[in-house]
Amino acid sequence: MNNELLPNSINKRFEDIKKNNPEGFEFWNARDLMPLLGYDEWRNFKKIIIKARRVCKNSCQVIENHFVDVNKMIIIATGTVRETTRTIEDYSLSRYACYLIAQNGDSSKVQIATAQTYFAVQTRKQEITEQLSGDRKRLFIRKEVKNQNKKLFDTAKQAGVNNFGKFNNYGYLGLYGLIAEDIKKKKGIGKDDILDRAGSTELAANLFRITQTDEKIIKEEIIGEEKANTTHFDVGQKVRNTINALGGTMPEDLPSTDNISSAKTRLRKANNKKIKGKK
Repeated sequence: MNNELLPNSINKRFEDIKKNNPEGFEFWNARDLMPLLGYDEWRNFKKIIIKARRVCKNSCQVIENHFVDVNKMIIIATGTVRETTRTIEDYSLSRYACYLIAQNGDSSKVQIATAQTYFAVQTRKQEITEQLSGDRKRLFIRKEVKNQNKKLFDTAKQAGVNNFGKFNNYGYLGLYGLIAEDIKKKKGIGKDDILDRAGSTELAANLFRITQTDEKIIKEEIIGEEKANTTHFDVGQKVRNTINALGGTMPEDLPSTDNISSAKTRLRKANNKKIKGKK
């Protein structure tokens, strides 16, 4: 049994035994993973696989997407010039399956304990990566919303709008079924700007509302504050009806997220860390 599995080596060793199928999907063979996790006998390791499969099922995952039954042909030397073959049981495992196996293994084994730490770190890294990716998407859409909202207000001004707070509320009322003040109360966002606390999906719905209102006012040459307000409401309501028809979540029911400034801070810190890492 190999007891020299160190935290800084498991990454390389785990990745070294990775394979790719013809479609380009990564997988690991259970027989290759077994010694890496400190198991000598297949019958003992298979018990861990069975436990991991059970957890996978209880997590509402499709077992066959992560644990694929496969058979291996191996050559057995007979002591003569003749050789024979036999089939042995094996599994093709997804990265998630490997994680579950490590989590359900014997933690008294240094290899399992190290693997559990490794996968916990990798999982956290993945969560951070996904969060940063979501932050970038959110920041991009928020910037577009700001730019397009400015353009809409310029268009509305030319159409005769003077009360922009009222004009904005008409758009919110159409899309959310609520005015700004009530949206803030429902989402519990205090004095923050509604769109500074919106996620990407909610921002995208507002971006569509804003751009389509701007286009409609210009295209139909709408003049007059009342008509502009009504147009903003009608467009917002059409966007709302579309979301409903598609079975989406109504914008007022989408959860608020942290302030957009927090997303900017995370991205700035990640960028600074990346720059320092290159020095």
